[in-house]
Amino acid sequence: MTSSAHASPAAPSAPGGASAGALLSVSDLCTHFPIRTGLLQRVSGFVKAVDGVSFNIAKGETLGLVGESGCGKTTVGRTILRLIPPTSGRVVFDGKNVFDASNQTMRLLRRDMQIIFQDPAGSLNPRMRIQNIVGEPLVVHGLAKSRDELRAKVEELLVRCGMPKQAADRYPHEFSGGQRQRIGIARALALSPRFIVCDEPTSALDVSIQAQIINLLTDLQSEFGLSYLFISHSMAVIQHVCKNIAVMYKGKIVEFGPREAIIGAPREMYTRSLLSAVPEPDPRLKRKRIVFAGGAM
Repeated sequence: MTSSAHASPAAPSAPGGASAGALLSVSDLCTHFPIRTGLLQRVSGFVKAVDGVSFNIAKGETLGLVGESGCGKTTVGRTILRLIPPTSGRVVFDGKNVFDASNQTMRLLRRDMQIIFQDPAGSLNPRMRIQNIVGEPLVVHGLAKSRDELRAKVEELLVRCGMPKQAADRYPHEFSGGQRQRIGIARALALSPRFIVCDEPTSALDVSIQAQIINLLTDLQSEFGLSYLFISHSMAVIQHVCKNIAVMYKGKIVEFGPREAIIGAPREMYTRSLLSAVPEPDPRLKRKRIVFAGGAM
């Protein structure tokens, strides 16, 4: 890879230290998992799932994190939220250091930082009614003073996400994949967050349903001023919803910039390979498929 691919792009979302206008700043984030071998399970090495990732996200902005499966995208999102412990690095949300936060501070931060999971079926407890799934964050954080208030808030969230009020009394298996993802979005919105990690929220859905979910997320962002880290392996989805794009390969961000620059003039062969996989809407036109052989960049 040329050294320019590691250079810091222009603000407001440049990799590096905290930016004055950033809601979230990620600096040199590393998440390594030990490899244990032998009878005593001694550590013989490490998998560098995330290896020195930096970026900023401003209020109301969507940063797209794109790359093939296994490149470390999901680990980035979950480490930012402290669902996975970091190896090193710094994450600052609204001036607060997430990794150094006390349990009490982290409890408050979790109201502002939420996640929408990739698998809408696996992320919803099959034994709980939708009322309890969507309402659980409100109960845990003491934001509903009575059962009636809780029910009203759950119904409001469901309706805002395109579901009927009556859905509150049913179980996850009674809904389609798209409907379950709407329920997952309603749960993420329950605490009125400012930042949401969207971890491939459309990858398990049909193409027509993907568009509906993307439109819902876009509308919610406009309405509530949300910031998104939108994780996907599909450049077609990323280029549709993201103002800035970070391309990830083997735990590192290998190309970063505004959507127009990444789509119109990609510098890296890996980025061009991802773009060549985007389907061509006109059947009379054929896009030349670029196969990336891998290796060092």
